[in-house]
Amino acid sequence: MPLILTLLGILGLIVLIAFVKLDAFISFVLISLAIGLASGMEVVAVGKSIQTGIGGTLGDLVLIIGFGAMLGRLVAESGAARQITNVLIGWFGVKNIRWGLALAGFIIGIPLFYNAGFIIVAPLIFTITLSSGLPLLTLAIPMLSALSVAHGYLPPHPSPAAIAGQLNANIGLTLFYGILVSIPAIIIAGPIFGKTLGRFRPKIDRELFNIKDVPTTDLPSVGISFFVALLPVVLLTLFGPLKAYLLTAPTGQIPLLDKTSVAGKLITLIAEPYMGMLLSVLVAVWTLGLRRRADGTRPTMKSVMKELEESIKAASPILLVIAGAGALKQVFADSGTSTYLGSLLTGVSLPPLILAWGIAGFIRICVGSATIAGLTTVGIILPVIQAQHVSPELMVLAIGAGSLMCSHINDAGFWLFKEYFNLTIPETLKTWTVMETLVSIIGLAGVLVLDAIL
Repeated sequence: MPLILTLLGILGLIVLIAFVKLDAFISFVLISLAIGLASGMEVVAVGKSIQTGIGGTLGDLVLIIGFGAMLGRLVAESGAARQITNVLIGWFGVKNIRWGLALAGFIIGIPLFYNAGFIIVAPLIFTITLSSGLPLLTLAIPMLSALSVAHGYLPPHPSPAAIAGQLNANIGLTLFYGILVSIPAIIIAGPIFGKTLGRFRPKIDRELFNIKDVPTTDLPSVGISFFVALLPVVLLTLFGPLKAYLLTAPTGQIPLLDKTSVAGKLITLIAEPYMGMLLSVLVAVWTLGLRRRADGTRPTMKSVMKELEESIKAASPILLVIAGAGALKQVFADSGTSTYLGSLLTGVSLPPLILAWGIAGFIRICVGSATIAGLTTVGIILPVIQAQHVSPELMVLAIGAGSLMCSHINDAGFWLFKEYFNLTIPETLKTWTVMETLVSIIGLAGVLVLDAIL
């Protein structure tokens, strides 16, 4: 019965979101209620389970995603993203421009949410296409594959950050492993695959050149642009392992960095993911938001804070989806469904990482949303992780890779790509869908290689 309820719940979720077009958060709550009651839970217990799931899932994730949205807004509005792209294109030259765009997309994609990153880089891609004379999609795919990889694999992006929280994975280590896995995925799905798309010649819609135009003289410096965009990566990957070492090192072994010293306590605080993101935002507020322009003017604190408020509005729907998925996961756990599914899945001959990737890929194909696919998979696969020795960091990446599988007509990203680049549906399937599938499969391969090494 628990297996049947789970299948019916996933089917109901697909119907509500993909066909009825009901809001994802409401859909999650309704399905959570239905599964809880059908499992024999009391009404009060189901309500308590939903509340616990939402609160436990969001927790400090609200801070990480909120600060991430603020940082991305400042990087975009200040022109730092454009500066990074310009510099990398200058370094690589026209001949190797695809590689420069892939690297630019990856760096820009770390602090920016996918949709925001897409809106920022699309006009840049159009401009470069017109100036270089190269086919549009051979330039677009490398940059957008990098954005997609960052969105699916790397904290502090919402889905991987939330999955890491649910699996108690170390975010810094997840980010480090994610960068290693990202490199081959971006290379193959980006520049290499993009080079084969020269036969597609869509007409550029000049009306889409509508991002905020920052005068060249007002762009932030190259050093500041790269520093701010990469600061979260540095803080998360450097201080996380350092904190772990300090907590396990014998007292007094390193006097200046002892965990009981001021420096040790400071390192422990900065190692918290939300604190690293907060520091990144504060640096960005000063270096990108309040910096003096070429004409001598300086934005007011009020105007900069207004930009940050707008970024939170954009992030709120994502937080609600994550909250809803947390409610469903908790109902799975409290009703005993997760334990039952775990006993079934542990008997499956597939390795846990492949199994999680497959479940996430199936839900992604059915629902369309990478975030929903990833977070729903956690509730199903969690007992398997508890029963078997699996690296939670690699499991985050396996689920993230699966959640990018085979984007098609039920995915908003599919239509965003189609409309911006003026393609037909068959052309979008041959370009965008293939790219996303490559990213997913290569991501799994990279995770399996890391698992074998570690």
